[in-house]
Amino acid sequence: MTDTSVPNEQTNTEVAELEDDPLTRERLAKYRQVMEDGGFPYSFERSDTAAELRAEYADLEPGAETGRAATVAGRLMNTREMGKLAFGVLSDATGKIQLFVDKRTLGADAFDGFLNLDAGDWIGVTGEVITSKRGELSVRIDSFTLLQKSLRPMPDKWHGLKDIESRSRHRYIDLLANEEARATAIARARIISELRHQFEDRGYIEVETPVLLSEATGATAKPFATHHNALGEDMYLRIATELYLKRLVVGGLEKVFEIGRIFRNEGIDATHNPEFTMLESYEAFADFNDIMVIVEDVVAACSLAATGGTDIEYQGRALSLAGPYRRVTMLELVQAATGTDVDYDTPREDLVDLAARHGIEPGSHWGPGRLIEALFDELAEDSLWEPTFVTEHPIEISPLSRAHRDKPHVAERFELFIAGSEYANAFSELNDPFDQRSRFEAQADLRAAGDDEAHPIDEDYILALEYGLPPTGGLGIGVDRIVMLLTDNHHIREVILFPTLRPL
Repeated sequence: MTDTSVPNEQTNTEVAELEDDPLTRERLAKYRQVMEDGGFPYSFERSDTAAELRAEYADLEPGAETGRAATVAGRLMNTREMGKLAFGVLSDATGKIQLFVDKRTLGADAFDGFLNLDAGDWIGVTGEVITSKRGELSVRIDSFTLLQKSLRPMPDKWHGLKDIESRSRHRYIDLLANEEARATAIARARIISELRHQFEDRGYIEVETPVLLSEATGATAKPFATHHNALGEDMYLRIATELYLKRLVVGGLEKVFEIGRIFRNEGIDATHNPEFTMLESYEAFADFNDIMVIVEDVVAACSLAATGGTDIEYQGRALSLAGPYRRVTMLELVQAATGTDVDYDTPREDLVDLAARHGIEPGSHWGPGRLIEALFDELAEDSLWEPTFVTEHPIEISPLSRAHRDKPHVAERFELFIAGSEYANAFSELNDPFDQRSRFEAQADLRAAGDDEAHPIDEDYILALEYGLPPTGGLGIGVDRIVMLLTDNHHIREVILFPTLRPL
């Protein structure tokens, strides 16, 4: 049975709002009339999409008639009347196509019914594929069906919905009014698909690891806390997938990856959202040098999938994503930026003084490695425009990385920077259970000193290492930032369909 009920306007404040607005009052009346006449259809079968018709008839001459019937469906974007003719633009997920309406063939009543439609209405139409005299591919309507009424008017050329926050808060309006927003959503899907293919083609298997954890491990970040009522236990949303993926390598799954949501209880800005997407991968018998090669190939492949090439423009500047990428140590960048010969043996008080001269306020628990990282963040990171592997991070800030085989104080670790932002983090994985315990204990000391982002001790992970983790190369890629880069978006909210927003 068709549900023909209509809202009770005396008890429904939303209906009262629609009645009070002249722009929506008439639409509401049309909605009521359809409901009284039997309501809207439950489904609609179409034969073609706009893109399919455009591909099939790309070379059709102006004024041509094909004799080919097509049924299309989508949102009516606008209409215009020209005497006994009317035109509309139908938009579906693949693009747009013109609707050609002739009063003489459609009939006066149906013609008036078409003109009674509003921009934003969902409709289905059937008719002959033709081109207008101006050469515009069209469907000359024989019949049409109103599939759903749009009770609110479409945004007028983006008027009143210009800022990032408004578009993020009302993404449905953003997508229906802004072709760039739809293009970004589609590009994101292509990029994630390409990432998946890149790792699958290399023999990795995709896995899933827990989101709710009894201890937030795998990164140095502040977690979101919750409580499991049935277990009577405090739990945390994951801040990384790393330690669980490496448990799988211990178990004999030699190449694994996961694309999943990560949650960090931290700030919101142009490049950070508390809920974001990360790809993490781990490969047995590889080290960080092997992973660099993979990153170069994967980033270039994603660029090809999203843009058709590896030479792109970002923030108005040219950028090449073709490898090989520059490789430089963090210490070399800090030395160049400060004009000093500091290193990890420089007395701490000298590093504290150098940091203070550059506006950095060191924590009392910061050692030389953390101080050098802070100088890098403040003075060097923003200048890294072309793809650059920054290598040899201090062990102090790398509790899960293997110590460098030839150099003291640093780990076999790299981060990929492009256009002043980090896009990937990787290292030769620490696989010595005794060294790992020592690192965890050092992190525990930092936590006790007030560092709430320090890594907790994960006893089960140490137990897993005691069963033997082979030499392993690990990688984390920030998916949202890759999408930002390849779609030339400068705020992370533009590439996450439903980002975290501050309350109104």
